[in-house]
Amino acid sequence: MVKKIDHIGIAVKSVAEARLFYENLGLVCEKIEVVESQMVKTAFFQIGEIHIELLEPTSEHSAVAKFLAKNGEGVHHIAYKTDDIQGELDNISKTGCKLIHETPIAGAGGKQVAFLHPKSTFGVLTEFCMK
Repeated sequence: MVKKIDHIGIAVKSVAEARLFYENLGLVCEKIEVVESQMVKTAFFQIGEIHIELLEPTSEHSAVAKFLAKNGEGVHHIAYKTDDIQGELDNISKTGCKLIHETPIAGAGGKQVAFLHPKSTFGVLTEFCMK
């Protein structure tokens, strides 16, 4: 069962430029990390119990680069924390939900992540994540 919203992912052209906005709001960038499996550079900011994750593509072939080309900068996904990511994937797939990942992959911050297709989630790219 999902526990809470873990983070909101925001696609940006430049983490260096976008982070200034969040720092001007008084938020502190906790870390910047390149996630090779997703071909992105990420920056995380905590606000309450939720994180804001900035996503900059490191390759024109990344899903984030394709998102930016189609939609421009903006909200990319919502991530839900779970203690059993594979169980969540198994349960949601039984409802007919289309999965992008049938098994978890390595994500930022040492988390295991898996995405659900937005065609099955009312247009919202949805991520399950587990540490």
